[in-house]
Amino acid sequence: MKIYTRTGDKGQTGVIGGRVDKDDARVEAYGTVDELNSFIGAAISGLDEERFADLAADLRQIQHELFDCGTDLAVLTVGARPYQVTGEMVERLEAWIDKYDAETPDITRFILPGGTAASSALHVCRTVCRRAERRVVTLGREQQINEEVRKYLNRLSDFFFTAARMANYRERVEDVHYEPKRRGV
Repeated sequence: MKIYTRTGDKGQTGVIGGRVDKDDARVEAYGTVDELNSFIGAAISGLDEERFADLAADLRQIQHELFDCGTDLAVLTVGARPYQVTGEMVERLEAWIDKYDAETPDITRFILPGGTAASSALHVCRTVCRRAERRVVTLGREQQINEEVRKYLNRLSDFFFTAARMANYRERVEDVHYEPKRRGV
């Protein structure tokens, strides 16, 4: 099988149920989900496998589920195939958030991205996830989508925030706190 097909040379791509322009809201949505998946892979590659074995396993599961999100977003015709993303996946994310949140101190101030390399990488995942969610909201305004994908991405960004805090905590590095009105320092 060849990697290149030449079928997209005129600015269109195949989705489940037809073809659309490469800058279609649907392609923007699942393309941003794909970008997020790449950032997760980069985050995993920087984790200490011993200290973060549980997190690495969760992130790998999330990578598979993001493929499911992309598949659901690529469905042009509602009902063309069963959706992959379910409410149970959202509930599992919530359980993981609660698990990692229990490890960290209470939040008393706004937190800036940073601290350890692992935490910083997870904050990048969080912000890309938020962008993916925005793209899915836009798509959902224009066309019918699996609403569970939007819920999943919303909860996933919370997961990344919590995981980033946990990463700092496990490496004994304090979160970077926002200091209001800090100018010209």
